[in-house]
Amino acid sequence: MTRLPGESALGTHRVANQPPPRGDIDLFGSDAALSGHLEGARETHRAALSAHGRALGTAEMAVACRDAHRHPPELAQFDRAGRRIDEVRFHPAHHRFMALSQGAGYAALPWEGTPGGHLARAATIYMASQAEPGHRCPMTMTCAAIPALAGAEGLEDWRAKLMSRRHDPAVAPLAEKAGATLGMALTERQGGSDVRTNETLAVRDGPAWRLTGHKWFCPAPMSDVFLALARAPRGLSCFLVPRWLEGARNGIRIQRLKDKRGNRSNASCEIEYDRAGLDGRRGGARVAGDHRDDPPHAA
Repeated sequence: MTRLPGESALGTHRVANQPPPRGDIDLFGSDAALSGHLEGARETHRAALSAHGRALGTAEMAVACRDAHRHPPELAQFDRAGRRIDEVRFHPAHHRFMALSQGAGYAALPWEGTPGGHLARAATIYMASQAEPGHRCPMTMTCAAIPALAGAEGLEDWRAKLMSRRHDPAVAPLAEKAGATLGMALTERQGGSDVRTNETLAVRDGPAWRLTGHKWFCPAPMSDVFLALARAPRGLSCFLVPRWLEGARNGIRIQRLKDKRGNRSNASCEIEYDRAGLDGRRGGARVAGDHRDDPPHAA
């Protein structure tokens, strides 16, 4: 994008002793320390990181960063007719960063089987943090969960979509998505980081499970699926709860967005599980359970 320079000679004074406009910056090539740490990396990784660093560092993306923070996410609990939708709307700038970083393999690099994937992802994180840090949250959770799902049966579709390099923000079930992200709903107000005090309940509903309870802090609420802690009959367990079911919305109610001092381009919220279902064939799984409980399985 070509921009005309601003005027320095004004009617009442002259603008002096101020830095020039930043312009485009190569976040990879201009960083000797970063390049040095990647001297032994595969050439394919270095080439991809170089292209990603140039794309993230443009003046246009710097403007997009400001837009994403000046126009934070907005909660839409109902549509115009009063039907419950529980959606969070993001500025288009947020989706630009998501698409760019997902395309670079932010969530997928360590698990694609190419040597050096973790190192390449570390460099991707480092550059994304300089360009716009808020969008890293959903991709970081997604990346962390991918190996956790590898040992659970019936979750191959979820794992494949979470490893996709395509950003797809559509409100749609997994089968209709080009890619997916994962969030985490762990903390409750009475315990904070002490999850032993969690009160959200998971009860059997035929062959499936349903969750009922409240979560005090849930980042990235427009994720397609969540790892959620809930109490099963024999102890605390971790469940995979889809945001959208086949042909319906799940019972995940967004109560309010958190008013945060930082990370404002990304939403964090309080949610309620109102008999939220686990869509058996596609994601209805208990990923991990208390050691006294049954082995992890797809519900």
